[in-house]
Amino acid sequence: AIYMTSWIAGTKDLREERIISVIDSTEINSVVIDIKDDTGRISFEVSDPALRDIGSSEVRIPNIKEFIGYLHEKQIYVIGRISVFQDSYLVRARPDLAVRRESDGEIWKDYKGISWLDAGATDVWDYIVAIARESYAVGFDELNFDYIRFPSDGNMNDMYYPFSEERILANPTTGKAEVIREFFVYLNKRLADTGAVTSADLFGMVTTNTDDLNIGQILEYAAPYFDYIAPMVYPSHYPTGFNGYSNVNAHPYDIVKFSMDRAVERLIAASSSPQKLRPWLQDNDYPVPYTPEMVRAQIQAVYDAGLTSWMLWDAANTYTRSALLEE
Repeated sequence: AIYMTSWIAGTKDLREERIISVIDSTEINSVVIDIKDDTGRISFEVSDPALRDIGSSEVRIPNIKEFIGYLHEKQIYVIGRISVFQDSYLVRARPDLAVRRESDGEIWKDYKGISWLDAGATDVWDYIVAIARESYAVGFDELNFDYIRFPSDGNMNDMYYPFSEERILANPTTGKAEVIREFFVYLNKRLADTGAVTSADLFGMVTTNTDDLNIGQILEYAAPYFDYIAPMVYPSHYPTGFNGYSNVNAHPYDIVKFSMDRAVERLIAASSSPQKLRPWLQDNDYPVPYTPEMVRAQIQAVYDAGLTSWMLWDAANTYTRSALLEE
């Protein structure tokens, strides 16, 4: 699969040029489209009265059913991406659900100035379920959940979780992970009657770390509740020195292969299918130019780990066609 923003999806010329033509001419057979990105805006018109009352819909993709129908005619599998706990719009609409600063009670923001929802707030869970059900009803084949975690990259010493604080203090080691797992269980139960395929985006290092990375993500906690698990194993996101590599960007194959090998071993040990693993790979120039060989090396690493599926991420939606096999 390749990723497409809601803005590109709603602009016919750009989506044909950057996305559809790539799918038509290469091995790509699926697309991931933003249903709700990290701004919190839902990208199409909604019918659920509760969602309409919140007012988060911003029609970036007109005629969503018609557009998904067009993709289905081309035999393209359509995945909808839902940003969960990073949601600036809902923080403004429901500030009572937000992560707070412990020092003064104001809304906490990360270093990018982004505010977060408390992952333990069940009103947020119900909101996400409503969006998911609405999205499946308009035709998405799969619902992909991103930012299913506690925040990081900010002043972690000045945070207060109105709904999760007690759980975290009671168990500093796995308290966050237990809250996130309860959300997974809830989501799974509330969507079971739809028949929707679901997937979860996780930090790449959940494949190699056994702790929760201080964000509440543990691979084995997610696996039972989703059809697919999507670790974001972008080599550029690994720390210097990971697995002995002084320059992680020089080892795209090795990092993806090592990570996915560990993930396969862990799911087998947990009596789960390793074919649930469908990683996100890097096709963008951060922080170094990514050559076709570097993109293809990641794809090959997935296959060499015994897996069959992968997704490419580029926020600008400009993909390296020469890294892909012709149709």
